[in-house]
Amino acid sequence: MTKPLWLTTAVICSALALGACSSTRLGGPPSRGAGMAPITEVPPVEAVPSGPIEAAPLPPLAGAPVAPEMMAPPAGGTEIAGLPPAPPPPTVAAPAPAPAPAPSSRTAMVGNWSVQTSGGNCRLQLSSSPALDLYRASASGCSNQDLSKVNAWDYRDGEVYLYQTGGAVTARLRGSSSALSGVLAKSGAPLTLAR
Repeated sequence: MTKPLWLTTAVICSALALGACSSTRLGGPPSRGAGMAPITEVPPVEAVPSGPIEAAPLPPLAGAPVAPEMMAPPAGGTEIAGLPPAPPPPTVAAPAPAPAPAPSSRTAMVGNWSVQTSGGNCRLQLSSSPALDLYRASASGCSNQDLSKVNAWDYRDGEVYLYQTGGAVTARLRGSSSALSGVLAKSGAPLTLAR
């Protein structure tokens, strides 16, 4: 009975592959083919620098902001032996001044405020006395109907909320502990508070 050609080819390829494997994995001496050079041990090579090595920061990417500490050259020079000096770092414009920070707490808002609207001026008292989950407030001399009904306030996420009877928001204001600005909720008219 004759074997198919593909089976014979597979057996021969398997035998060649096994024969090509190093016999050191199987515990015997390595097999060497005829005409191959003998194996010699090479001593390890120790790396020795050929001159002084100096470090310098890489220049920033084009268009990237540069930190102030990167603007000054590092101590010990900026040149690496054999390389030309690096170009000067690009100049970066100073950032625009930040807006006035929001007050850090509700207690900074407590006190008397002078209110100015398109309808005139009046006074507003923000108290630290709790009124359910809000704080008490009172307005005096306000010609604006919504402002005259303010009886509570709260401070959340850097904003002062003024509430009227029934819980409707009268105004939302932002600013500092000495000046706030915002708009009336119903009309959108501007509103400012100052100490």
